[in-house]
Amino acid sequence: MSSSKVSSDPASHAFIPAQANSSERNFGIDLLRGFSILFVVVHHLAMSFRLPLQPSLAGEFLSKRIINGISFNGYESVFLFFVLSGFLITQRCLQNYGELSSIKWRQFYRQRFSRIFPLLALLLVVLSLMHLLGVDGYVVQEKGQTLWRALLSALGLHLNWYEGQTTWLPAAWDVLWSLSIEEVFYLAFPLMCIFLPRRWLVAALLILAFSLPWTREAIVGNEIWKEKAYLPGMSAIAFGVLTALLAQVWKTSEQFARAIAVLGGIGLIAIYFFGSEVWKVIHGYSMLLLCLSACLLVFAAQHLAPRPRWGWQWLAKMGYLSYEIYLSHMFIVLSVCTAYRAYFGENMRWTFVVYVPVVVGCLLFGVFLERWVSKPAMHYLRSRPLK
Repeated sequence: MSSSKVSSDPASHAFIPAQANSSERNFGIDLLRGFSILFVVVHHLAMSFRLPLQPSLAGEFLSKRIINGISFNGYESVFLFFVLSGFLITQRCLQNYGELSSIKWRQFYRQRFSRIFPLLALLLVVLSLMHLLGVDGYVVQEKGQTLWRALLSALGLHLNWYEGQTTWLPAAWDVLWSLSIEEVFYLAFPLMCIFLPRRWLVAALLILAFSLPWTREAIVGNEIWKEKAYLPGMSAIAFGVLTALLAQVWKTSEQFARAIAVLGGIGLIAIYFFGSEVWKVIHGYSMLLLCLSACLLVFAAQHLAPRPRWGWQWLAKMGYLSYEIYLSHMFIVLSVCTAYRAYFGENMRWTFVVYVPVVVGCLLFGVFLERWVSKPAMHYLRSRPLK
């Protein structure tokens, strides 16, 4: 993620959670989702052409390792989201249907559509209006790109491919690349569950999951497509699906769950804050380590079911609202960047002061969107009888 011009990060995704009552929620998994969306937001704010942390006063007190770890792991956080998404959607299917082979595909598609489409449609309407009004930073104007093709790619779930064929879209459009990957996977998912025997389904998921290093390395000469191709992202989702299937049949002790949580945490810390050292040792397998570490944490969280802690409620809330925040956060980020430069110009000494307000603003905007857009639209669509 750190290598791209405007790359992002999660859809989603566990950016697009299966809805549950608060009593059914797993605080640990919400924390992981909150951690991921927080790193995505910070990454997009900290990019060198926006408001980076390193030149600020914070760079004098925090080590470069910490600054870089905080600032440049948006892409990795999206892959963490993919794992979480695969786990959550599969777990919900197992709860609803008992076995994946019993999935009611029309109900599955309606649930996905009702969760995803209303806010996505609103976003695309707003982005189209801003393009037509010529708002700086929102105009689709790069060579080979047009508004109608951007809309088609977003609605047709191939925005990632479209960017790979042209170049990056404006930042508020670009975040939709991960949504394309995730929803193409979920178009095929119920059909695979219905038509493949369980052992063949598991075998296919294992092959897809562990192909991750090779599918990434097979893409050469196109930086955008290397980051945003379908198969690597689907590999991460497959890891999440497999983790949910394993959690269904393997009930472990609390002591063992704590041990694997520690291992998973060490793995994530290594990827986020010691990435260059990890790369020197395992090279292209670093994303595989990320996904496996995420699986350990998710599996542990499922068995430990940590209690909500007041000091971390805000992060869990970000996790719960991760889809709303993911789709909308660039409006906050770009607005704050514009305001900062209008006041401070190119003086980057004070960029650190905007980070907390940006995170708070993204959270509050997510609360607003969930209350007034996502939830009522979802309830309306799900209340309609299936024909």
